[in-house]
Amino acid sequence: MNSIYTKAIAEKLSLKPWQIENCICLFEDGNTIPFISRYRKEQTGGMDDSQVAEVKHWADVFVEMDKRKSTIIQVIEKAGKLSEELKKTIENSVDATELEDIYLPYKPKRRTKATIAKELGLEPLADIIWQQRTTKPEASAKSFINDKVPSIEDAIKGAEDILAERLSEQASIREKLRKSYRKGFLQTSLARGAKEKEELEKYRSYIDFSRPLDKISAHNLLAILRAENEGLLNVNISVRDETKNDVYFQYCREHGRPQSAQLAHIIQLAAQDSYSRLLDPSISNEILKEAKQKADIESIRVFGDNLSQLLLDSPVGEKVTLAIDPGFRNGCKLAVLDRYGKLLAHEIIFPHPPQNEKIKSIQRLETLINTFHVEAIAVGNGTASRETTDFLKKVDLPQDCNIWVVSEDGASIYSASEVARKEMPDQDVTVRGAVSIGRRLMDPLAELVKIDPKNLGIGQYQHDVDQSLLREKLDNVIESCVNSVGVKVNTASPYLLAYVSGIGKSLAEEIVAYRSENGAFKNRKELTKVPKLGAKTFEQCAGFLRIRGAENPLDSSAVHPESYSIVEKMASDLGVGINELVGNALLCKKIIANNYVTPQKGLPTINDILKELAKPGLDPRMEAESFAFAEDIKEITDLKEGMELPGIVTNVTNFGAFVDIGVHDNGLIHISQLKGHKLALHQKIKVRVSQVDLQRRRISLELVL
Repeated sequence: MNSIYTKAIAEKLSLKPWQIENCICLFEDGNTIPFISRYRKEQTGGMDDSQVAEVKHWADVFVEMDKRKSTIIQVIEKAGKLSEELKKTIENSVDATELEDIYLPYKPKRRTKATIAKELGLEPLADIIWQQRTTKPEASAKSFINDKVPSIEDAIKGAEDILAERLSEQASIREKLRKSYRKGFLQTSLARGAKEKEELEKYRSYIDFSRPLDKISAHNLLAILRAENEGLLNVNISVRDETKNDVYFQYCREHGRPQSAQLAHIIQLAAQDSYSRLLDPSISNEILKEAKQKADIESIRVFGDNLSQLLLDSPVGEKVTLAIDPGFRNGCKLAVLDRYGKLLAHEIIFPHPPQNEKIKSIQRLETLINTFHVEAIAVGNGTASRETTDFLKKVDLPQDCNIWVVSEDGASIYSASEVARKEMPDQDVTVRGAVSIGRRLMDPLAELVKIDPKNLGIGQYQHDVDQSLLREKLDNVIESCVNSVGVKVNTASPYLLAYVSGIGKSLAEEIVAYRSENGAFKNRKELTKVPKLGAKTFEQCAGFLRIRGAENPLDSSAVHPESYSIVEKMASDLGVGINELVGNALLCKKIIANNYVTPQKGLPTINDILKELAKPGLDPRMEAESFAFAEDIKEITDLKEGMELPGIVTNVTNFGAFVDIGVHDNGLIHISQLKGHKLALHQKIKVRVSQVDLQRRRISLELVL
């Protein structure tokens, strides 16, 4: 990649150019983000996966910019207007806005007032005025009068049209106006006919809204722009009155003040027309688009953070689990899963009104629990969740069998999906939904990768942001989470395997097919027997795949096969076998890392190996903790101002955090009430009720911790 781009990326990300160059070379060699960040730290200077992903993003942006430059150069060259200086200016540009400004004067145009004036032969007159080669433009205009230009006024007006367009294409003028508009106020007004529309109610707080553009939060801007798209609001940027004079003043700075009042008047008229007809709408739209891009990035960042926290939520682990999808009239759907998430049994009980079959339901639950030796119970957090968890207290549960409330977001989408139909073709959607709830408790990461993140209830205006940028971010987050945890290749679904470094959907299916036909993988080397899994793919994925019970204990660790020889030498130097070294923290402390540094493997890699040897295959996720709502608070009407209650964070936005306190409606801790604390999804906290609006069912909370 051109060095101008690597330098630009380095500046954007506050990294060294050599780090960017090495990272891009690794991408060009077919390496993935997780592999580079984990196993190529020497080349990148220890960049983490988010930094490597940013480099990939900007490298892709500049690849597209290069294509755009080629197109621009071809168009200008075809028009016969390409000079070496202009070509060099285009080639050296690293800013998309700057590039389009350079191209604008040469860009093919639809028929405009200026092109019509040029067709009438008035461009030479415009040049005379532009270059101030006359102090009497009306006298100069006489020679341009003909059948098509009948008067001096017509000639001057045509020249003004050309000048107006020319002024609107000046990069310096456009950039000066951009600075003014970035400091402007975003203002809204009711669109015609919007007053009668019901949809307007949710945007009520944005009617006649006025705030500095650079002070508007991402969620407010996205809401306003959505209202505009729905035809409810008109949106504009208001700037200081003097801004309209900036076009003329900028011209004077570059070309000098006109030497006659007549000439100055004509240029001023052209500048005013250029501003009101061309520049104001163009720059206003451009700055609004720029502001939206920033809002998109912020909203996508919040979404990505939430998704990461959700995927890395604490797993209960491999326990026989009873999953309950609660309900009233249609009953509670039960599903018993073995330690690997396989469905063992299912049925429906009706402990709640209108049936109230409490004794029968208790008997059925106790039979299932005792028959299958249930170790954990997962209850969905939807309708009848509180009532069901309360009811379960009447059931005789094993001593170590805890009850967990699990988010149902996206479960109904999953249960009707092609993925669910393939996994459980003989079950209906109610059973699939209950199974998903249980699997989420056992291993949230393995289950949630099957569901589009946009259906998980953790986004913020997710349908309004740049969808390609959102998809890129979410894919990177999922890939990062999956590879940071590692995947048990002998039990993982194809949907989880697809996110392992270098594998993808097609190869994941091949791995599962090979496993089904040949039995469990005995070692990592056996992966190379999978059709289409070549040497490069093996290099990318091997370190992230775990094989429990393998002959070589390193196969169940994050140590990459390319480093096995280093571990063998460490064990040999200590006079022990690999089996004795792996997992022995005391032996690992005796190893001097510098003794094993080579030109290929530096100290960062050796330290990673030692860390992994001390605790091989360590799951970075925290251990799951049980949680209970306040027993006497079940409805919003039970709430009183000043109450302190336990709660669990269900969504984090850049204006605050939503918290479930067990009353069916989530409360909001506004950002001003967070007291500087940064909350995480599913974090258990204590809150204080500050306000309850029963009519709108809104609960305002304060963070107590």
